[in-house]
Amino acid sequence: METLSPGRGALARTFLQSDVTIRSVLIAFFFFSMPYHANAQVYLTRDEALRVHFPRAMSIDRKTLYLTDGQVEQIQAQARASVESKLVTYYVARGSRGVDGYAFLETHIVRTMPETFMVVVDPHGSVRAVELLAFYEPEDYLPPKRWLALFADKTARSDLWLKRGVQNTVGATLTAQSITEGIRRILVMYELVIPKER
Repeated sequence: METLSPGRGALARTFLQSDVTIRSVLIAFFFFSMPYHANAQVYLTRDEALRVHFPRAMSIDRKTLYLTDGQVEQIQAQARASVESKLVTYYVARGSRGVDGYAFLETHIVRTMPETFMVVVDPHGSVRAVELLAFYEPEDYLPPKRWLALFADKTARSDLWLKRGVQNTVGATLTAQSITEGIRRILVMYELVIPKER
């Protein structure tokens, strides 16, 4: 377990995580090692995003969970989204009154280039915020912040399907679809398998 405090020194560690699937390893390697180009935008690092969304946290602990085959099947069935890795890494923020929230990061390919976003979940299982950390596709495919804000207060029981419970965003359909699917998967995973801490 890695404990991250809100100070710059403790939170300045590099974010590199191993994965148990070849696809996820290749995506992570591609994202973190690729050179900057005209379309590349890194908006926030992991540590900056954690500080933004947990400004009063006394500690932020990194947790690792290994999913069983049964858990993978259960998550995929309920979320109707594939689980690419059995290794789950997430962050638990604690304040003076206990757990303040949880944060999950996802990196995946949108069209041909990667994006990374963070989903902040409150202890009751509702989305507190969705933050786009990095986006390597052209910015024409970037959903606006007001669209990301639509996920606030959503839970695993919400209608998290594009063009149904979640409105589409013109020009960024594939991006919107991938983010919506990722949020749906994270919320179901939180509800089913993430240990709830106090």
